[in-house]
Parts: sequence; C-alpha cells; structure tokens
Amino acid sequence: MKTILSTKTIIRLITIWIIVIGLMLFDQQIFKTTFSPVSAITIFIILLATILTASFGVVKEADELAHKLGEPFGTLILTLSIVTIEVVLIAAVMLGPAESPTIGKDSIFSVMMIIMNLVVGLCILLGSAKYKEQEYNAQGTLSYFSMIVILGATSLLLPNFIQGAGNGAFTTLQAIFISTLIILVYIAFLYYQLKGYSHLYIQPAKGNLEIQYPSQIQNSVNKDAPKSQDKKEIWIRSALLILMILPIVLLSHQMAVVVDYGIATAKLPIALGGILIAIIVFTPESITAVKAARNNEFQRSINLCHGAFVSTVGLTVPAVLLVGLLKGKLVLFGLTGTETVLFTMTLLLSLISFLGKRTTPILGIIHLALFAVYMMLVFNP
Repeated sequence: MKTILSTKTIIRLITIWIIVIGLMLFDQQIFKTTFSPVSAITIFIILLATILTASFGVVKEADELAHKLGEPFGTLILTLSIVTIEVVLIAAVMLGPAESPTIGKDSIFSVMMIIMNLVVGLCILLGSAKYKEQEYNAQGTLSYFSMIVILGATSLLLPNFIQGAGNGAFTTLQAIFISTLIILVYIAFLYYQLKGYSHLYIQPAKGNLEIQYPSQIQNSVNKDAPKSQDKKEIWIRSALLILMILPIVLLSHQMAVVVDYGIATAKLPIALGGILIAIIVFTPESITAVKAARNNEFQRSINLCHGAFVSTVGLTVPAVLLVGLLKGKLVLFGLTGTETVLFTMTLLLSLISFLGKRTTPILGIIHLALFAVYMMLVFNP
C-alpha cells in the first residue's frame, strides 16, 4: 500500500483538488467578468499547470496498470484515458461562448501531425541513437494504418466530396450513420486486438522477429506475480486514475473560456485552439512513448502513438457529432486543401516507415521535417 500511495502521489492529488475546488468556488468572480491580459495569462498558467499535473498523474497510474496487465491492455488503458480527456476538452470548447465549428477537426488533425510525425520521429531517432535498428511487430502496426484510412478518411476527407450540409458538414442522417459506423468499427478493432490477436501488438522477443502467440504470452506472464496483491493494486490504481481524470473534466470549461479569449485577443490562427488541446492532452503520453523507445520497447511506442490517433478518431468524431446534434452546434469536419495534402503525406510516409520490421534513423528525420512544414503552414498558410 505504501508503494502505491507514495507521498508524491498524495501531495499531487491534494494539490490538484485544492486548486479545482478553489476555482469552482470562485467561478463567478473569476470567469464571469472581463479578463485583463495579465489576469488571463495568470489563470491560463494555473489551469495549464493543474491540467498537465493531473495528466502526468493519469499517465503514471495508467503506466503502472500497463505493467500489471501487460500489452496491449495496459497501453489501451493509457490511450483511452488520454483520449477521454481530449473529448472532454473539445466538448467544453464547443459548448463555450465562442462558436468553434472546426475545433473537433482541428484537434484530430493536430493529433495526427503531432503524434504521427513529431512524436514518431523522435521515437525513431532517439531510439535508434541508443539501439540503432529497433524491432517491432509489422503486422499489428499495419492494422493501425488500415484503421486510420477508414476512420480518418471517412471523417476528415469525405465531408468535402459529398452532398452533405455543405462546407465540410454532415447532414443529420449522415452524422448519425458515420458516428455509428465509426463506433462499430472501433469496437471491432478493440475486440480483435484484445482477444484473438493481441500477439500482433506485443514487442517481438529480442533478436527474434517471430511473434509470440497468446498461449506463450500467458505462460510467460504466469511465471511472476503474487496474484491477490496484483488485483488489490489494480483496483487502487484504477481509483487513482479516475481521481486524476476528474479534475481535468471539471476544469475543461474554464480552460476553454480562457483559450477562446486568448486566441481572439491576440488574433492568432483559429487552428491553434485544436493544437493547444492536442499538446495539453498528449504531452504526457508522448513522453511515455519516447521513454519506451529509449527502453527498446518500440512496439509500445507504436501502440501509444498510432493507437492514440485511432482512438482519437474512434471516440472524438462520434462525441463531437453527438454534441453538435444535441446542442444544435455547427460541426465542420472537412479538411482544407493544404490539410488534405499533409494528411496524405503523413499516411504515405507512415506506411513506408513501417513496411519493414526494423526502424531506420533517416525516417525519423523525415517525419520531423514534415512536422516542421505543418507548423510553418499553421502560421503562414
């Protein structure tokens, strides 16, 4: 028990909840008045620090659960926890005072560019610097790209080429159908990933590209471990995970208000709202992915990065469309022409990067170069 509820964990949890309760008690005085630039920056820093602290707490507990439950279960818990936070933040912005019809699309596209170019590039480059060529499970990795093609293209590319509600929007019937389809495909993917094909998402044995099948994996897992103690720890860490996620949910609306004010006042590109959400939400998971690459667990890096984008589309698109339908908010998902080119380049580059069974350092540099192009076009379209 002492090792689970460490002093650092208790202090982190208490500090976060004190700030959350304080901001909720003084919500009327702080957020219902006109901001000054100084007050807006101060509140933003407090909110950002609190949300990031909670996010790192989520990652820590999910990471511990990952080691207890094994792959791909553990990584999936981390990914779903992080994406849940993203969905909450996006919904908060949508329901905020400013109209943000593209916030869902901007966030999903930002996640793609950050995760699949910046983070993947860093994982390849930093992992290769320590271990040269790193092994991964190619068949499982390619299944992520199949999901990205069907989910990503259906939600982000298709709206520009159908007779929907216009300007990249779905009609009500299309929104319901697309949401249902994405949810069903995503659930089917998770079912096969966790049940009969979990061996495709596990790091190959060192120096051996042969995959391990479920019976082999189970045998290796069963060698260790006091089971009752593990179950107790799993329950405690699951509770801590929820206690870390809740503050982010409760502070999401306040963050949305401050972000809207900052973008409007500074006359920054609207897409920065989505980029900011992606950075806030995925920074802890990105650090975890880079650490996994540095620990020669490259398959885990892949599961975190590509699994994060698949989960982002699988959960965010239905959630955003549902909020739009229920609250009568305009939702635009169609990518611009420039974004479409970047989407296609990212997908093709990712397919080329992971067609083999080992990483190549130059591909990491190319992914980072594509991310640099993306950031240049955000500020100078």
